[in-house]
Amino acid sequence: MAQTRAKTLAIAAPATPLSLDVENSLSLGTIDTVGAFYDYLIEFDTIPDPKAPGVLRENLAADKSKPGGYNLRGKLAEKWEFSADGKTARFHLRKGVTSNHGNPLTAADVKYTFDRKFEVKGAGAFMTGVMGLASKDQVKVEGDHTVSFNIDKPNPILMIVCGHLANPIFDAKKCKEMATADDPWARKYLDTNVAGFGPYALKEITRGQQLVATARPDYYGPKPYFETVIFREVPASATRLSLLKGGAVDIAQYLSPTEMKSLAGDPKATLTTVDASQMLWIILNNKFKPFDNAKIRQAMNYAMPRDAIIATILQGFGVKQTGLMPPFYPGATDKFFTYDTDIAKARALLKEAGLPDGFSTVLAYNAGNPIEEPIAIMYQTALKEIGIKLELKKLPAGTFFDSLTKRTEPMIFSLDAPWTPDPGFSLNLYFKSTSFVDFANYVSPEADALIDQSLSTLVEADRMAAVTKAQEVIMRDAPWAMIAYSGYQLAHAKDIKGLVYYTSNRLSFQDFARG
Repeated sequence: MAQTRAKTLAIAAPATPLSLDVENSLSLGTIDTVGAFYDYLIEFDTIPDPKAPGVLRENLAADKSKPGGYNLRGKLAEKWEFSADGKTARFHLRKGVTSNHGNPLTAADVKYTFDRKFEVKGAGAFMTGVMGLASKDQVKVEGDHTVSFNIDKPNPILMIVCGHLANPIFDAKKCKEMATADDPWARKYLDTNVAGFGPYALKEITRGQQLVATARPDYYGPKPYFETVIFREVPASATRLSLLKGGAVDIAQYLSPTEMKSLAGDPKATLTTVDASQMLWIILNNKFKPFDNAKIRQAMNYAMPRDAIIATILQGFGVKQTGLMPPFYPGATDKFFTYDTDIAKARALLKEAGLPDGFSTVLAYNAGNPIEEPIAIMYQTALKEIGIKLELKKLPAGTFFDSLTKRTEPMIFSLDAPWTPDPGFSLNLYFKSTSFVDFANYVSPEADALIDQSLSTLVEADRMAAVTKAQEVIMRDAPWAMIAYSGYQLAHAKDIKGLVYYTSNRLSFQDFARG
């Protein structure tokens, strides 16, 4: 039993993955498991976290001496080239790599992966767009182990987006074997099975219960320490905490701030906290009145009691959100933030907008997130001071995410992060009027043009000028009611080590060891 535990990693999670296919879902469970079964062309190199001993994090510093200008290392690609005009990225794949089904990696797998994105039109539709790919013909096989991406305009982030969590490489041969006339891209198969080149194989997935992964003995890279990973569904955070404290699991995900605080001094478990890309805010749907008025949106920001929320509800986990992207991303700035809590200023803006007596509206929140309801109540109380009557709408987790993506609510919480650490990517994701994640229905031709400019030039000074001006414009327009940078917290057994922090805020089973 002791030997079995030594090589088994047990994780208590809120839910099993909704899908194992990133084109079908990016649920929390999907995010935390996909990197075990799939690999990517490249990834960021890592450096020690400056604040958390024993933790590594991605090295986001620019390095113009390297192809693409970033500190990248090879995964499925052993070397790569980025053309001087920023229009071509060429990858030379490792030889001798096989999938979890025993099929050798070739350039045809990369080509199939991107053809599939164009045909399936799931999450990949955004990825191809941000990469500058207008057609699947722009992904070209140049040999058994060479593939290139060829775009019409310079794209400074073409290279790093190839390492984005939603860009894993599929085993084309296996996917084609499992395709049917009704399902030519094997979506049904990949929903509950895997066809990838990652370090783990899928042993079983029983929705609502658990997922079990086993380390592949034929993996081309370093062999994972843990031979078996059990990803258990435990919906109640209090139960996840109890299992961790009792030693039944090694990691307990998504605990409440109070539960995380309770780990202080625990003999078996501890909490590791790092600066993270995650942000917590409230979307102000610009298509709902009166949120079509920027002065109203500004007033909603001045009324937000951020300091009180962080101190009481978040229990000090996280810091005040003062920008539109994670503060450690290149190009991020807080110099345009003017929204420290000021009730008098909020009242004045309502008067300027023609609503001196306030108005009534609705805020939807996720019943599955333990911090959203108390934040909603605190915000509701603050808004009463300026005459705004806020009705709170509690939504089950599944319904909540459906409402978020369909943009059906005037106000709704968002807890998210831009997974590619680039200012142009971040602004494009949330604020470009054509983005599928522009849940605020924010439309600004000026911001759109600046975002496009930031993603179509290799001149760094011009890029930074564009993203800086874009942040000024968007901050003034206030499509969000900003709350906090919530950080990343991992509750784990004291003998678990090896945490690597990724800007996608995912677990990576292969990073962990016991010792």
